[in-house]
Amino acid sequence: MSARGTQIDIFPNIYFRPQFGRPLAKNQLIQVKLADMLTEISIGLHACLRVTRLKDEKSCSPQQISLIKRNSCGKALEIARKARDILGGNGIVDEYHVMRHMCNLESVNTYEGASSVTQFIYLSLFIRTHDIHALILGQQITGLQAFK
Repeated sequence: MSARGTQIDIFPNIYFRPQFGRPLAKNQLIQVKLADMLTEISIGLHACLRVTRLKDEKSCSPQQISLIKRNSCGKALEIARKARDILGGNGIVDEYHVMRHMCNLESVNTYEGASSVTQFIYLSLFIRTHDIHALILGQQITGLQAFK
């Protein structure tokens, strides 16, 4: 999971990089961000586990999968951004891999492959996975399909 990898990758820096005479990890704001990251990772993993079990029981709908995928991708990107913020300038260097995770997450977040998407890109409109899953959920909520 990219979100967890991002969080793990920042640990060497926050433990061994002194800021104001102490490690970054000893600052309250850093610990709050780490707690937020872990909370979202845990919620996402539990949701995935539940949907997987529902799928095994043959009682999972495509809308439930869309809900989990949409949320997990968005939260993973938020986590990568927090990790980049925690590392400051080091957040964009190869040594800590945060930017690599962010690029991977952006590519996952961008919907690719369908011919209609190619037409949208040609018209300079970007369709993202987050948006596609929102439309699937919107159809479930309203009973009306807003896409073809």
